[in-house]
Formats: sequence, C-alpha cells, structure tokens
Amino acid sequence: MNATLTAVALSLVSAVAYASAAVAQARLAGRSEPGAGVFRMLGRAAWWSAVALNAGGALLHVAALKYGPLTLVQPLGALTLVAAVPLGARAAGRRVTGTEWHGTILTLLGLGALLLTAGGTAPHETLSLGEALAVGAATMAVVAGLSRPGTRPGLRHAAASGITSGVASALTQTLTVAATDHTGPLFSWRLVTVALLVSAFAMGGLLLAQTAYQGGLGAPLAVVTLANPIAAAVIGLALLGERLQGGTIALIPALLGSAAAVRGVILLSRAQGETMSLADRARTEPAPSAQSRVVIGSPRTRDDRLVLSPEPGGTRVGGP
Repeated sequence: MNATLTAVALSLVSAVAYASAAVAQARLAGRSEPGAGVFRMLGRAAWWSAVALNAGGALLHVAALKYGPLTLVQPLGALTLVAAVPLGARAAGRRVTGTEWHGTILTLLGLGALLLTAGGTAPHETLSLGEALAVGAATMAVVAGLSRPGTRPGLRHAAASGITSGVASALTQTLTVAATDHTGPLFSWRLVTVALLVSAFAMGGLLLAQTAYQGGLGAPLAVVTLANPIAAAVIGLALLGERLQGGTIALIPALLGSAAAVRGVILLSRAQGETMSLADRARTEPAPSAQSRVVIGSPRTRDDRLVLSPEPGGTRVGGP
C-alpha cells in the first residue's frame, strides 16, 4: 500500500472513530440530568468509551499526517459528519432523512474530486523554527480579531476554532515527520516550541468551539468543519511545498469539488442541528400524559372549602 492509500485509510478510520465518539457523547448527554457535573460523568463507562474513541481518532489522524499531505488529510475530516449520519440515526432509532442523504452524497462527491487533485507523496518538508513562530503569531492575531465583540459571535468563534485546529494539525505534521525521520535531535528548541504551539492551539480550538456552539450547532459546526482544512491547506501550499496534481488545470475540479463538499457539509450540519433541537425539545417538554387540566368538584370538606378534583389522568391541585 502506497503512502496515499495509507493516509486515506487512516483518515477514514479516524473519521469513524470521531463520529462514534460524538454519537456516544450525544447519547450520554440525552440520558444525563440537566446540570450534571463532570465528576458524575467520570463515573460512567460511556464517558470513558467516548474518550477512548476520541483519543483513537486523534492518534489515527496524526498517523495519517505522517503519510499524506495536509491538502489530502485535512479535507477528509469532513467524513466525520458523513459517518455520524447513519450512526446517529441508528442510535436514535430513526431513518436517515432526505437532507442527510443529499448532504452525504454531495460531500462524498466533493471529497472524491479533491482526492484526485491532492498531492500524493508523503510529506518530507517541515516548518523551521522561524516559520512555526510566524504561523503561531499570525494565527493568534487572526483569532484575536475574530474574538472581538461584535455581531455573529458564534460564527466568528467557529471560524477561529477551525483555524486554530487546522494550524494545530499542520504543526503536528511537522512534529511527526521530524520525529520519525530522525533528521535532527528529538529534543531541539524547534520541536519543543512546535509541541507547545500544538498543545495551545488544540486546546484553544476546543474552547472556541464550545463557545461557538452555545447559540446552536448547525451553522457553527459547518464553519468549523470548513475552516479547518482551509487553514491547513494554506500552510501546506505556502510553506511545505505541497502542490496539486495536474498543475493549474487541476484547479477546476478542485474548486468544483470544494463547492460540492461545502454544500454537503452545510446540509449535514443543518440536519444535525435540527435533530439536536428536536431532541432537546423532547427532553424539556412535558409528557402528553402529564396533563394539568382540573375540574371544579363539589365541596366535600367539613369547613366547606373549595376542592379541585382532577379528571382521570390529570393533576390534583387542591383538597385533602
């Protein structure tokens, strides 16, 4: 198996692991009481299963970055949404909706077009210390600009989350390639600095995503999913010598594939947001049998107080 197929296979398994973790976390949230603390989650096996799946997905993603360029590996992260569609529908005991099928097909077609144009060689170039610091400084400046108070904070925080996560993946590739190719000392100032930047941007991406999702999941999730590969691809093309196969003419299928994938991701994110909204509504609305209708009954007490007697299935609100 060549490097490209290895990267694609690892990315596919990584996406399934991430999607399984997301479904497990969603089911756990649905079974948990509102306001349940983190320590209560730590005592549940489902929580640790989700943690293990997320960790496995992250390790597989790092391995994929060793064998494939950023322009190939990062767009495949959108497959997490695709894999989550049948897994989530199965867990919820429902059928996949037409919108979800439409988004899945468009996403797969778009990613297929991108796979045909992405560079196929294993990465060899890495960021120098100066380039890593410049990327880190530019990313922090962009995030600071997007985090300023203003309109649409959810979308701006989502864009900042996607950018920081994409930069973290680009820096992770430098760390992985440099550590496995044995081209220099393992504990150099460059690798230590890159490792610190990876930790900071990965954690920052998670916190920014959590903030972005407070106003809803659909649109912010789409922005996060799309901003991530764009940020990583910019670094790969500008600093790591990655190129599209086929030269300039390859831009046409790449742009068409990107447009199809963008549309597919937006549809999937919208469908997922609507599904979660319905689930939240089902958890918060009272059950149909818990009626509150009352009927004024005849007085039955010794001091002639008014007694409210419920209908069958109703709720008694007065009297002994």
